Amino acid sequence: MQVDEMVVVAEYNSAVEAEMAKSILACAGIRAHIDNEYMTTLYPGIIRTRLIVAEEDYKQARTLLRIRD
Repeated sequence: MQVDEMVVVAEYNSAVEAEMAKSILACAGIRAHIDNEYMTTLYPGIIRTRLIVAEEDYKQARTLLRIRD
């Protein structure tokens, strides 16, 4: 079984922003995971929510998220 290396593709100040970005990636067929989703609610402005994707999807994910911004 092959395990894909996971990398952080973006960081956000809220889980809502991360969910929107995750949705964009999902529409393109890219699976993403949100890390620190609940910690940003407990510690706003201190801890950021990270959007994580497989290393092989990083380049395409980064391009899609740049278009959004």
